[in-house]
Amino acid sequence: MDLRIDNGDLLSRLLSASVQRQEVIMGNIANVNTPGYTRRMLRFEDSMKSALESGRDPSTVAPEVELDLVTPARADGNNTSLELEMNALRENKLLYESYAAILAAKFELIRSSVEGSR
Repeated sequence: MDLRIDNGDLLSRLLSASVQRQEVIMGNIANVNTPGYTRRMLRFEDSMKSALESGRDPSTVAPEVELDLVTPARADGNNTSLELEMNALRENKLLYESYAAILAAKFELIRSSVEGSR
């Protein structure tokens, strides 16, 4: 892993991906009763991890919306479950809060070092 990567940029991109994931999940919830609708998922963290571990440029990694072809569909062809989406919302909320807390701590560290050098 390259430790010279701008962590602020990485955290900003992770926060942005969480916001995009929230929109995807909300779209799934809105279509929970739409016949034939296929659930969507946003992937980013795993792709970013692979890029960082392999030494690839992480700035080339972008969030991707994928169709969930694994979850079984109901009789109407829709594979969206309100329970599954609520769990995804909770998980995404925790990720967002974690990324935001880390970014806030980074800014606090910068602020205290600037104020401490005066």
